[in-house]
Amino acid sequence: MKHWLLFIFTFLLFSSCKPSEARRPVSNNSGSFIDASIERNKQLNNREYTQIEAFITDSDKPFQSSEYGFWYAYNTKTTTNTQTPKFGDLVQYTYALKTLEGQVIYNDTELETQTYYIDQQELFSGLREGLKLMKEGESVTFIFPSQKAYGYYGDLNKIGSNIPLICDVSLLKLTNN
Repeated sequence: MKHWLLFIFTFLLFSSCKPSEARRPVSNNSGSFIDASIERNKQLNNREYTQIEAFITDSDKPFQSSEYGFWYAYNTKTTTNTQTPKFGDLVQYTYALKTLEGQVIYNDTELETQTYYIDQQELFSGLREGLKLMKEGESVTFIFPSQKAYGYYGDLNKIGSNIPLICDVSLLKLTNN
């Protein structure tokens, strides 16, 4: 009887162990969605840059291109203080946001004075990099393409999807860390 049970157990052990088979994919993606998304983003980028170039051409301010992908022009430039904010420095600033057509989205009184520790708090990428270019007492107008501003989602309030912005910023105070 023992041999019979051992034989059954051995048979079940070997018959239940078979090599695993690779699972085949349920669907095969051709990448067409990604290709369409890339093409849509290129068209959006071209349209925004055309609008920005037209704005700069019509403006009386001498805009400069930054290495970070936005444009800026000084409204007030200081020559006495040569220090710009570095990582961890505390800055106090005011800013206002407008569309390229000049429609005010948020004015500086609505947004109030802001405090920001450079590169240590959440802030949209254009303004984060723009503040690093400024000195205490300066006022600068920035033009941010949508990918440097609020991007695809907007701010879920007044700023819609893929909106390039004009941002007037005044750096009130710079405190070194």
